[in-house]
Amino acid sequence: MATVTPPTRPALRERYERRRREVIATAARLFAQRGFQATSMSELTEATGLAAGGLYHYIESKDKLLISICDELLDPLLERAREIVAEPAPPAEQLRALLHAWLAHIAGHRDHMLVFAQERHVIEREPQWRRVRGRRKAFEQLLDDVLVRGEADGTMHFEDRGFALLTLLGMVNYTPQWWNPRGRLGPEQIADGYCDLILRASASA
Repeated sequence: MATVTPPTRPALRERYERRRREVIATAARLFAQRGFQATSMSELTEATGLAAGGLYHYIESKDKLLISICDELLDPLLERAREIVAEPAPPAEQLRALLHAWLAHIAGHRDHMLVFAQERHVIEREPQWRRVRGRRKAFEQLLDDVLVRGEADGTMHFEDRGFALLTLLGMVNYTPQWWNPRGRLGPEQIADGYCDLILRASASA
C-alpha cells in the first residue's frame, strides 16, 4: 500500500489539496456511474489524467479513496451544521437553515451521496468506518437537538420525535436518487418543502 505524504510548504500544500479534491470528485463520479467494484484503477488514472504513480501520490488505495469520498461528504456538512446550531436563533429557523445547508451540500456532492448509499457496505467492516459513522451520528444528533428545543419552547409538537427525525433523514437522504439538477426544483425549494412538511406535521400533532 502506498503512503501519502502531502507537501509541507503552504503553497504546495494548497495546490496538493486542491488536486486531491479533484481526484476524489472524479472518483465519486465514476463510482456513482459504474459502481465501486466495477471501476478499475486504470479507469481512474485515465479519468483523472494521472499516471498510476501520480494517482497514488494523492490516495493510498482504492478503499481509502472510498473513505475519502465519505469524509468529503460528511466533514464540511457537520462543520456547517455546528455553526448553525451555535447561532442564537429559534429552533424552527435553525431547522430551516440546517435543511438549506444540507440540500445545498447534496447539490454540490450528489455523486458522493450516491456512492455513500450504494457502496457503504464495502467499508462498513473497516476500522475507518467508525470515523464516518461517528460524523453521521453527530450530524443526526444536532438535528434531533433542534427538534428537542422546538418541543421545549412549544413551537413543535411531535407524537414521536424519533419517527419525525427518521422521516426527515429518509426524505433528504433519498433526494439524490430523484433530484434533477436541471429540473424545476432547486435545493432551496426542496429544503423549504421538507422543512414545511415537518413543521406542519408538528403543528398538527
